[in-house]
Amino acid sequence: MTGGRLKVMNSAAVFRSLHVPGTPLVLANAWDAASARIVAASGAPAVATTSAGVCWAVGAPDGGVLARDEALGQLSRIVRSVTVPVTADIESGFGATPDEVADTIRAVLAIGAVGVNIEDRVRDGAHPLRDIDDQCERLAAAKRAGGDGLFVNVRVDTFLVQAGGVVETIKRAKAYVAAGADGVFVPGVTDPHTIGGLVAAIPAPVNILAGPGSPTVARLAALGVARVSLGSSVAEAAFAVAMRAAKEALESGTYDALANKADYGTLNALMG
Repeated sequence: MTGGRLKVMNSAAVFRSLHVPGTPLVLANAWDAASARIVAASGAPAVATTSAGVCWAVGAPDGGVLARDEALGQLSRIVRSVTVPVTADIESGFGATPDEVADTIRAVLAIGAVGVNIEDRVRDGAHPLRDIDDQCERLAAAKRAGGDGLFVNVRVDTFLVQAGGVVETIKRAKAYVAAGADGVFVPGVTDPHTIGGLVAAIPAPVNILAGPGSPTVARLAALGVARVSLGSSVAEAAFAVAMRAAKEALESGTYDALANKADYGTLNALMG
């Protein structure tokens, strides 16, 4: 085994070990090398990407529009910028078929990332969620391509798109775990009782999307959650500052939106 491959395998083992129910891995999702450096410098043991932030950073909308090569180029810059494990949001896998999803996984591993998020949402179909059997084939292909060097976190979008409640979520989660998923991400749910029920019923580490209005990390930990993600919210907050600052300077000629900016020297040192 080459040194580079051994390093990735070690990183994958470290990343897998961070998924402990009751002691959740907290991920402030990054979208470029700078945001990844900032997250890592905060003490985060791993960095996750947000597909929305990655797309916006290169001037594209989220939701299956960005080309795979462009997304992987941004991922490569992120992986090179930090020393902690990186997991990549690859939307639905950047492929129309299971074989194409496997190609994406091999490219992700070659870059040096050790995890992926794969969603079951369909952006251009009559039904908002992919057929369970179809998604299972895609997950199985991803797992065959990635093996033990890849943590496959499957995103179940039932709550996010309001296309199924607890029963459908658990049904999908169990099928996906049987197909090879290592963890299950259920965005769009904030009710503690519901989260606790999902954790109890899903036979894999459960990932919850958090933000304003969500239970605290401590509360999610008490519910048995193994991973907490901030998703696109960090990118949205950062871009909101740019929106406010530009509007204020152009309309009122003032600069109050910049009052709490990060220190130039601190940021410059992080990028050195």
